[in-house]
Amino acid sequence: MVDHARARRLSERIKVLAAEALEKVVKNPELGFVTVTDCHVTPDLATSKIFYTVFGDEEQQQLSAQILEQYRGRIRKDIGNRLGIKITPTVEFVPDEIPESAAQLNQLLAEAKQRDSELHKNASAAKPAGEEDPYKHKEV
Repeated sequence: MVDHARARRLSERIKVLAAEALEKVVKNPELGFVTVTDCHVTPDLATSKIFYTVFGDEEQQQLSAQILEQYRGRIRKDIGNRLGIKITPTVEFVPDEIPESAAQLNQLLAEAKQRDSELHKNASAAKPAGEEDPYKHKEV
């Protein structure tokens, strides 16, 4: 029987343990400033995807991804030892795309706000194309 609540609890615990394992297990000084942002565990508790971000340029991100892949087994072992369940889920590190998407979205919102302000400025200074009152009124 699949227990989604247990998978959610386990994913939160794995997220914390993975962040701690990065400090404790990975001894490579070339690892960038890695932040574990989220973790998803499949309902059968067999696989966990750990989402992370790296502060730095593209080269630093690629180097950190290689180091995480190199230390993946040791991190899984540390998580398994501290997790206390019968079978430790496999660990997969996935770069998190949300911060980049959020930055692009913020840029698009800023552009839309600028266009709205320009449109409002142009609309406030606009004059009607014809007469001010285009309706015909009966003269009494």
